[in-house]
Amino acid sequence: MVRFVESGGEGGLAPVIPLFTGSTPDAPPAHPSAGRAARGPSAGTTMTSGRVERPSSRRRGGSSAANVENGADIDTDTETATHPVDAAGVERALLRRLGARGLSVREAEAFVVSRGLSREAAAELVAVFCERGYLDDGRLAEQVVWSGVARKSEGRRAIARRLAQRGVERDVADAALAEMPDDDDERALEFARGKARSLARLDHDVALRRLAGQLARRGFGGSSALTAARTALQEARELG
Repeated sequence: MVRFVESGGEGGLAPVIPLFTGSTPDAPPAHPSAGRAARGPSAGTTMTSGRVERPSSRRRGGSSAANVENGADIDTDTETATHPVDAAGVERALLRRLGARGLSVREAEAFVVSRGLSREAAAELVAVFCERGYLDDGRLAEQVVWSGVARKSEGRRAIARRLAQRGVERDVADAALAEMPDDDDERALEFARGKARSLARLDHDVALRRLAGQLARRGFGGSSALTAARTALQEARELG
């Protein structure tokens, strides 16, 4: 409803703005950021020059498929390239070794395998050397027997043990040992005489035990060793 009041002028009436008795009109809506500014930044956000920044939702590293595509999960280890074995060089090395020292068939096989040949290739190469006469276990066994008897004054047991250690087959070794002279007693006494002088000053039992042990290690049998030790010690004491 509009009321008119006197304006104090020339009798005219001026309109008056109506007064509403109802509720006041709603305030204009606030800026969306006003509420957030009042509450402050939420967790996980940062303020930079008055702006609210949220962390990126992208995960670092990406998916496993992406990593594989980018090479992240690819094993970069590579096997060391293997070089082919110089078979001719191994053959020359074996010839040089045979020139310095005789080898049994088993020793020759072990030598070329240590130089890189497979066991199959080693067996083939050794077979060729046997055909050429470069390797001969029978001849080697004879040399071992001669060296043990003439140079080292060893008994049959010691020589047989050495042949076995060098890989000579049992039948080949037995054939070589059968050619040995049956003179272990004489050679045992010869060896004992050379050691008795340095032991004669000791107690008899101590000297006998030591000398018999030395003879046994030389490959002489128990009875031969004991007899030779007693004889040699007695001779040494008699000679003073």
